[in-house]
Amino acid sequence: MKKVVLAFSGGLDTSFCVQYLKEKGYDVVTAVVNTGGFDDEKLKEIEEKSKELGSIKHYTVDATEMIYENIMQYLIKLNGLYEDEYPLMCADRYIIAEEILKIAEAEGTDTVAHGSTAVGNDQVRFEASLITLNPNGNIIAPIKELNITRAKEIEYLEERGFKVNKELKKYSINENIFGITVSGTEIDQNKEPDEFAYTLTKRDPSKTEEYLKLEFEKGLPVKLNDQEIKGVDLISKLNAILGSYGYGSKIYVGDCIIGIKGRIMFESPALLALIEAHRKLEQIVLTKRQIMFGKQAATEWSDLVYGGLYYEPLVKDIEAYTDSVQARVSGTVTIKVQPNSIQVVELSSPNSLVNANIAMYAQESKWSGTEANGFIKLYSMQQRLANIDWEE
Repeated sequence: MKKVVLAFSGGLDTSFCVQYLKEKGYDVVTAVVNTGGFDDEKLKEIEEKSKELGSIKHYTVDATEMIYENIMQYLIKLNGLYEDEYPLMCADRYIIAEEILKIAEAEGTDTVAHGSTAVGNDQVRFEASLITLNPNGNIIAPIKELNITRAKEIEYLEERGFKVNKELKKYSINENIFGITVSGTEIDQNKEPDEFAYTLTKRDPSKTEEYLKLEFEKGLPVKLNDQEIKGVDLISKLNAILGSYGYGSKIYVGDCIIGIKGRIMFESPALLALIEAHRKLEQIVLTKRQIMFGKQAATEWSDLVYGGLYYEPLVKDIEAYTDSVQARVSGTVTIKVQPNSIQVVELSSPNSLVNANIAMYAQESKWSGTEANGFIKLYSMQQRLANIDWEE
């Protein structure tokens, strides 16, 4: 029997893949790479489902810390929102691809499989990564190759005696340490998502207001309310706190890798808040030119990571630049949290460029009015010259 390692989530698409690959003559090894979306109970459930579907072996890999160290830290440092809105919640695909290839090597096969469709971005992210990291490997993508609908997948599994919870399959849902993305049904139809679609950002009516104090060190959050906390733990805690206020969900239409528009609803309270806090801290620490160039760097990095090109060398070049700039981005940010909103209300940093010994905006300065007059004349020189009527 041929052996294939399948990236397995336990969802409809990958459940279909197990049965389909078996019927095509493969011994199927499944692997769930947990990037923060599954608790222990869910991981056990996924393992049992894999065995029920007929896999010969199942792996569970915890890659949550790897996601934070390799990707999420730079998302925060760069304020890396794709098209200024989407916090690259798809970026865990690269880590999943890496881990699947490690398992394939351990299992003595060069064949791997995934459950992505032909009309989404993940097919590109997975396969561009797989052929970059293992150029001589084989990739099987049953959903893409068959161009099968979700309804047909359900029918296929039910014909073989497997029950499918159709209500849960109303949406295509992806959950990881970043948060949750939801697509399908009315979301695809440019309509308002059903209340059922929301998980992280269901507002608790008893919550009215609170303040959160974040301490950053070299561009990354290291403390919450004066308590040291690891990055992954901070993300989870902030998702819970901010989500209870109804903050952190957006309905987003973006430009896909394959040239179409895609509409999703996503929930990412922690990352959206951390990026906002980090951006405000940068405003008092970095120079105007650093901030302007940082926006260009963030746009390029986000485009590459979103677009399936995580292994393009420029990604690491931008990250190296970012580490250099972020060496000064340390300080404290206080966020005021209210229903459906946050606001940065206080900032402090030992590296602040706001210096009362030099000047305070609109209040006082160490220069004279005469010096200011000279500056204004020189600063506006070309503008004034361009507006002279030379015929007079």
